[in-house]
Amino acid sequence: MEKVELQDGQSTDIVKDNIEKLKDIFPEAFAEGKVNFDTLKQLLGDKKVIEEGEEKFGLNWHGKKRALQIGLTPSAGTLLPCPEESVDWDTTKNIFIEGDNLETLKLLQKSYANKVKMIYIDPPYNTESDFIYPDKYKEGLDTYLFYTGQKDKNGEWTTSNKEKTGRKHTNWLNMILPRIKLAKSLLSKDGIFVSHVDEHEFTNLNCILEELFGAENNLGPIIWDKKNPKGDSTKIAVQHEYLLIYAKDYDFLKSISELKRSKENAKAMLSKAKNIFNKLNQSYDLDDVNKEYRDWLKKQNVSGGEAAYKYIDSKGFIYRTVSMAWPNKQEAPAEYFIPLKHPVTDVNCPVPERGWRNPLKTMNELLAKNLIIFGESELKQPERKYFLHENMKENIPSVLPFGGSDDALLKNLGIPFDNPKPVKFCKNIINYFTGDNSIILDFFAGSSTTAHACYELNKELGSNHKFIMIQLPEKLDLKKKEQKAAYTFCIKSDLDTNISEVSKERIRRAAIKIKEENPDYKGDLGFKVFKLAQSNIKAWNPDKADIEETLEQNVEHIILGRTEQDVLFELLLKRGVDLTTPIENRKVNDKTVYSIGYGVLFACLDKSIDRDDVEDLSLGIIEWYKELKPDTDSHVFFLDSAFTDDVVKTNMAAILEQNGIKHVKSL
Repeated sequence: MEKVELQDGQSTDIVKDNIEKLKDIFPEAFAEGKVNFDTLKQLLGDKKVIEEGEEKFGLNWHGKKRALQIGLTPSAGTLLPCPEESVDWDTTKNIFIEGDNLETLKLLQKSYANKVKMIYIDPPYNTESDFIYPDKYKEGLDTYLFYTGQKDKNGEWTTSNKEKTGRKHTNWLNMILPRIKLAKSLLSKDGIFVSHVDEHEFTNLNCILEELFGAENNLGPIIWDKKNPKGDSTKIAVQHEYLLIYAKDYDFLKSISELKRSKENAKAMLSKAKNIFNKLNQSYDLDDVNKEYRDWLKKQNVSGGEAAYKYIDSKGFIYRTVSMAWPNKQEAPAEYFIPLKHPVTDVNCPVPERGWRNPLKTMNELLAKNLIIFGESELKQPERKYFLHENMKENIPSVLPFGGSDDALLKNLGIPFDNPKPVKFCKNIINYFTGDNSIILDFFAGSSTTAHACYELNKELGSNHKFIMIQLPEKLDLKKKEQKAAYTFCIKSDLDTNISEVSKERIRRAAIKIKEENPDYKGDLGFKVFKLAQSNIKAWNPDKADIEETLEQNVEHIILGRTEQDVLFELLLKRGVDLTTPIENRKVNDKTVYSIGYGVLFACLDKSIDRDDVEDLSLGIIEWYKELKPDTDSHVFFLDSAFTDDVVKTNMAAILEQNGIKHVKSL
């Protein structure tokens, strides 16, 4: 039976994985297990192999290398399941994680690598104030454990220092860089990264994203026009924020999908046109129909792309006209200059200066289908006819006007939170860049607007989006004006006074509201709660002064108070299994056996297995394995300390392996 250490209680070793991948591609660049960088440069096309020193193009600042290093350092933490704080624990596919997002992103590397369709974050803006994310490079998880009281403090926890020098951006950049680097590896090949940012760090964040994703994957910024200039500005009054948007692999993304959004008002426009057109039977003529429709359209808050569809034809279809001019600067071939005759006057109409967009054959096909619109006379250049019902999508614009707030919505839910993103705006962004069945990750969850938006989208569109929210349990301060209402809310609701509690309660209440208003809705309105904590496995810290006592203390290597469920979910994380994978259990010879993912993994975490247990326990597992018939080889895990001796362990492994379960391991 193989003994495994759950990565010594740590998450994926990213550096080790990178080296192994590099070794597979360039084995000749390795000698005695070490990288020969000169050879590697030659293999990558550098014939001169010249060291260029530290100077290179890009954004650099004090602490950048250390920030990257902390992102590569494995986490010694785990995620503890909290069914009592969750909703629909057994069935939901949604996740809320309470903890520092840097450590949590490390822990998710195996289970969610290449699975997340969209990362959508609204990080804290750099206001030069104290940060709540004080990453201490030498401490890693300890920073979070001290902050949450899971370990004794050796001194007061401190935030980043305020600086008045040119380094005022440093703390923010050191905070954001490793988190985005870790998050990128979670994105699927067609994944999208979206981040809100204001004018203070727009340029710097864009430089970071270009470095991490590559300039070729930059989809362009979106300006969110909030329609409300800052009244206290002493410079230009800013009334907008930015969204920076990058693809994981743009070439792949565009090969399988197009970056379009649904025309938000198209269905209402089609419905209105149908109602007006039906009046033709009541002595209306087509001119009356068009006038009434255009008068109505002018009063609607529609996009420019939608507003262009302002005509109704004799069949009741909404359409717009578009120039048929050759779009390129160079002149078109000769056949693109053949004029069209006006259908009434039989006189040639003007040809665009650089020719038509289409060749003669296509122009004749469009004429036959009545898809070319002529003017009242031959003096007007003909245009192409496009129907709204055939063009229900449009390009995503670089400016999105959206004013107002969700104060009324949150008041209706009874949730106090300062300046949350509007749910409708959040829904739009998610809808632009995802399909119908996506995982959306927000590792600065705040009040969990993203989770609320996922619920609403699923209800409205019949989609099946799943969310992963990560939020630090940042303490609320009664003395701060913007936090006073939230602090009071937590006290009245018997909740801990931190932001993550407000966030979770918002998700619960949003789900209840949706269910109340849509009693027949069957979508997933639950979420599993996990909390970041120290690994369930005791770290090996031998005391040289009393080695016998140290050995005795480490015979039982599970931390006191941790449950089988706690260990089980750490096993899932370290084995790369989705945290919402179905888990079943049954009693076998008075021992609890877990089946994970319909038999992909089995685990018995009982603390005592002796000779009398071996046969019944192993045969019970084999029977269950044969019932489930998993598609891949199954793995079975036991606690190493549970076996009374090596003979018991050997016999257990032998029986299981003889019956087709080849991977038997102990923790």
